[in-house]
Amino acid sequence: MTFFLDKTKIYNCVLFGKRKLITNHNEEEKTMNIIETFGHYVENLTDTNPKTAQWLLKTGWEAQNLKFRFAPDKKLMPADRYLAHLMMDTMLHPLKNPDSSAIVSIFTPCEMLQEVDLHPYNVEGFSCYLSASKAERAFLQQAENQGIAETLCSYHKTFLGAAKKGLLPKPKCIVYTNLTCDANLLTFRTLADFYQVPSFAIDVPWQQGEDSVRYVVDQLKELSIFLEKHTGKKITEEALIQRLVRSKKTLENYKNFQQARADRYVPSDLVTPLYAGMTNNLLLGTPEEEKYTSQLLKDIQKAPVAKGKHIYWMHTIPFWSDAVRQELCFSEKAQIVGCELAETCEPDFDPEKPFEAMAGRMVYHSLNGSALRRIEAGIRHAKQAGADGVVWFGHWGCKHTLGSAQLAKKKFEEAGLPLLILDGDGCDRSHGGEGQTSTRLGAFLEMLGGNKNE
Repeated sequence: MTFFLDKTKIYNCVLFGKRKLITNHNEEEKTMNIIETFGHYVENLTDTNPKTAQWLLKTGWEAQNLKFRFAPDKKLMPADRYLAHLMMDTMLHPLKNPDSSAIVSIFTPCEMLQEVDLHPYNVEGFSCYLSASKAERAFLQQAENQGIAETLCSYHKTFLGAAKKGLLPKPKCIVYTNLTCDANLLTFRTLADFYQVPSFAIDVPWQQGEDSVRYVVDQLKELSIFLEKHTGKKITEEALIQRLVRSKKTLENYKNFQQARADRYVPSDLVTPLYAGMTNNLLLGTPEEEKYTSQLLKDIQKAPVAKGKHIYWMHTIPFWSDAVRQELCFSEKAQIVGCELAETCEPDFDPEKPFEAMAGRMVYHSLNGSALRRIEAGIRHAKQAGADGVVWFGHWGCKHTLGSAQLAKKKFEEAGLPLLILDGDGCDRSHGGEGQTSTRLGAFLEMLGGNKNE
């Protein structure tokens, strides 16, 4: 450990890692995994030198981003290679430029933030990357040591612990919503108190209807004033309309891609569906996200005929799980063809009324309201992607998902879609249950049978 306390030697080691990533990218087993290796040091350094840990985290992620740029995984479609780089850029920005970043919950409408040049600094996204670095355990423990309940969502606990250990820099402000997740109410208030920065909460009613939309519209107009006050920049309705036009086109592109992939084979790992879930929310309205979805439509035209089974995934994916990876990562026998987190909003809004459009997306969000709305949306999207079966992942700490699992199984199977309920944790490996996951997922896929085109 002493070696890595010398910043010069750390930097030399990272440069060596970059060279290996670039020159030996065809020898996967010999390639240095920058994120994983440096994650362990990040975790340990936060106890003694948080600033060095923060620098090391940023440098390691930059090295991984070089891999995404110059040595991408050729098994992925070009669009998904671009997406990996885009998502890493999104994670790196708050580490490099915290003063132009706003901590947000995943379903916060970010078009207004984009207009005042604020970048999304997302709780769930950061925790995913810390977990991928195998650095989450120390931060989970830090949060629990300071009184956060063990049953709180591990994504939120990881971010809270990392913030309080000094790893995560202070943002410009915080914008969040109560949409879908009870943990938001505790997490973002705690972060606002800790960082001593202004915060804005969007309250989304549980009921759907025009009254609910108007109620959220009023709040979004207040948010516009809040952002202008704290950035000194102006948000015009004309600019927002252009953002919403792009958002609508992006969602339409993704919907068309999901329909087109029903009879096609698209090689998939376990993180690409999560990337899409993040960027289709956090980056909605940006040219980069529209570019990604436009490239998807080009790629699907060249994709081969479907092979194996199509699996639709409900809720978050335990990307770190060897058991899930063995069955579904770049497999021709079965692939994940969609994740509900990427399809929570329909492109049925009018961009010419931007505040109403953003408010309607939140009120009619598929995860808002009764569990039945979510289940019906999942059935619709699974069928759209040509799913043969569905996995309902009961993420530890998510009451909304755990509580509706049996109802989901009943409704999906009535709709002709076999459903497997898996329990585990998308972020915290200590709640893994790998043996049970391997047995149950393997049996489920065997039950689904042979190739899709048989």
